[in-house]
Amino acid sequence: MADAFENMNRMYRMQRYFYDFTRKYYLLGRDQLLNEMDVQPGERVLEVGCGTARNLIILAKGHPEAHLYGLDASSVMLETAQAKADAAGAPNITLKTALADNFTFSETFDLSEPFDKIFFSYSISMIPPWRESIENALKNLNPGGQLFLVDFYDQADLPGPFRKILKWWLKKFHVQFWGDLMPYLTSLGEDGRGELSITPVFRRYSFIAKYRKAF
Repeated sequence: MADAFENMNRMYRMQRYFYDFTRKYYLLGRDQLLNEMDVQPGERVLEVGCGTARNLIILAKGHPEAHLYGLDASSVMLETAQAKADAAGAPNITLKTALADNFTFSETFDLSEPFDKIFFSYSISMIPPWRESIENALKNLNPGGQLFLVDFYDQADLPGPFRKILKWWLKKFHVQFWGDLMPYLTSLGEDGRGELSITPVFRRYSFIAKYRKAF
């Protein structure tokens, strides 16, 4: 576990200073997801792999009465995130260093109830134990709560050379599309645990998945 934290710190120790500037050009669909989440006053919303807190700050500005939480494996990234949240005047954001597959609402965030909404924004493609991380998120979600994912899809409707270059580039940042992710997500919508919808974005460049946990 210690190695996971150190690896993430090593990766983002310098990247955190220009992360937001570079990522805005190819992490497509993030703002669409944030607009569609329909956050309500008083709800507890968690971002898993929050990075610089860019998404949480946007939510904080639009939903000042919501309780927003973020976790990331990189403590140095969270230093930048906290500074950005403070500068934005977003006191309703709470950040913690934790791994996606073993956090809990009670021990990690000292909450008495699970989250109402949990989302992964371009983080699931960087988490090797992605299945365990999604299952853990569901355990920390209220009955009737919602889970959201936006991430890279298979680019099947885009030109082959573009797909090849994109995958080569993303591999440099330890990013990949998990081949069995979609079958797994589909199974969540078929096993009676909740309702699922998956929407391709920008000709299958990315996708948005929305899952509502059954009561």
